[in-house]
Amino acid sequence: MEAMSQDQTARLSTASREINAPAAAIFELIADPSRQPEWDGNDNLGEAAPGQRVHAVGDVFTMALTAGVLRENTIVEFEEGRRVAWLPSEPGHPAPGHLWRWELAPLDEQRTLVTHTYDWTNLTDANRFERARRTTSERLLASIDRLAALAEARA
Repeated sequence: MEAMSQDQTARLSTASREINAPAAAIFELIADPSRQPEWDGNDNLGEAAPGQRVHAVGDVFTMALTAGVLRENTIVEFEEGRRVAWLPSEPGHPAPGHLWRWELAPLDEQRTLVTHTYDWTNLTDANRFERARRTTSERLLASIDRLAALAEARA
């Protein structure tokens, strides 16, 4: 089961699919930034230092992109094992307004519906619009597919 939608009017892309793994195991792969480059379907994430696992709204983790630039990511939504969202920004600068969100809905003990959303409704930096438009539902689904392969191999 997978679902995708892209609404360029609202500047929102989303994708969902069922993963055959417990929500807690999937969440660990998302909440630990050092694991994120393993499942990034945008091929944009380079590396993050270990030990930055997020636990609450207000936490910040740093990620190096494949282009070599750093991003600070501030957690703005958090529910352990269920939901995490962050706003990336250049270090020392305010967030330009694009948000990455992961939502996990357990279907049973071994199956989880995972939804990944990229929301650039509030993006204020016009220089980022072209790249934001390229962050399609298909790319979000690619991240979920890679995440599924990792989580299902461990389940």
